[in-house]
Amino acid sequence: MAPAKTAVLEKTPAKQDVEPPLYESGSIELSVVMPCLNESLTLGTCIQKAQATIEKLRIRGEVIVADNGSTDGSQELAESLGARVVPITERGYGSALRGGIAAARGKFVIMGDSDDSYDFTQLGDFLEKLNEGYDLVMGNRFHGGIRPGAMPFLHQYLGNPVLSWLGRLFFGCPVGDFQCGLRGFRKEAIDMLELQTPGMEFSTEMVVRATLFKLRILEIPTTLSPDGRDRAPHLRTWRDGWRYLRFLLLYSPRWLFLYPGTALLLLGLAVGAWLMPGPRTIGRTTFDYHTLLFGAMAILIGFQSINFAVFTKAFAIAERLLPEDPRMNRMFRFVTLEGGLILGVVLVMTGAGTWIFGLEFWRNHHFGPLDPDKTLRIVIPGFVALTLGIEIVLSSFFVSVLGLARK
Repeated sequence: MAPAKTAVLEKTPAKQDVEPPLYESGSIELSVVMPCLNESLTLGTCIQKAQATIEKLRIRGEVIVADNGSTDGSQELAESLGARVVPITERGYGSALRGGIAAARGKFVIMGDSDDSYDFTQLGDFLEKLNEGYDLVMGNRFHGGIRPGAMPFLHQYLGNPVLSWLGRLFFGCPVGDFQCGLRGFRKEAIDMLELQTPGMEFSTEMVVRATLFKLRILEIPTTLSPDGRDRAPHLRTWRDGWRYLRFLLLYSPRWLFLYPGTALLLLGLAVGAWLMPGPRTIGRTTFDYHTLLFGAMAILIGFQSINFAVFTKAFAIAERLLPEDPRMNRMFRFVTLEGGLILGVVLVMTGAGTWIFGLEFWRNHHFGPLDPDKTLRIVIPGFVALTLGIEIVLSSFFVSVLGLARK
């Protein structure tokens, strides 16, 4: 499965210290959750739109304002309009939403920003698809329309499209707008995911984990309007863009470790096989044992990267950050501790034997100066075999330790 305390693989409490009040199960159909941090200029409009739509739909619903420490009177405003205010002490967009969702009493939850950029009169479209059986219904601003001034140029034409494309590439998510803040979901299904991220990457975590855990996902067009704030938005382009990208990488051991490691390993093996017989010349350039050293380095780094892919995947599954992987389960039926130890010992003995052969070659030359073109073609393969053997032995034990939790 990172720099500052951002590693997704580190568990954080999935719920806030606010427990939802007692209620009769199923008595409320829809909870509308709005994260809030000093949104008094627009919060009232959002609440009134959501309440009017709930009344128009003739359903039992509630509006929850997940307040993240506002100091501009947002809490009092929300309460005066009949919304339920849930104070969230842990700062962050994701923290506010997790607390609001945890306090929600409805069967379905629709979340949307409280800056009046999303259309809360569209709640019925989301509710209709949720009632059809979808677990997560995402808005797509690129299909519904982005009004002039609603989204910065860099976000609209680079950030959101690229990050959404990476999400589809890494995880096969059927979503074209990962960061859309207006979305609805079945509360029971999202609670099962145990979402953890505290910041803006929460929106990405929800989509990725919903895909990995095979929830039913659908997108519908939605419109993004310019927000009504009189200050800069909380979103920071480069900081939060990096948090989105980092999350995608940390949740995809294949793309972070396995594919790059496999490419390096194969490249190193190809270089080694090409240069082992002797120097090779292409045009005016001669490749010799210097390049062979780089091939050996690529083999070792590539193998270690593949190891990290296995370690990360096993740990993430054990911690329920990723679902069970049938392919990994099948692999562990054949790749056992004993098999790894045998392979590792064979490679160690091969490497040691190569070095002994090299020492004998040196002895035959009376321990004097040697031609590096010949000796390094003995020493380098031995070094690679010995190092790989030790790595395989250590990795076999470590994977077995990770497997204890699985068993």
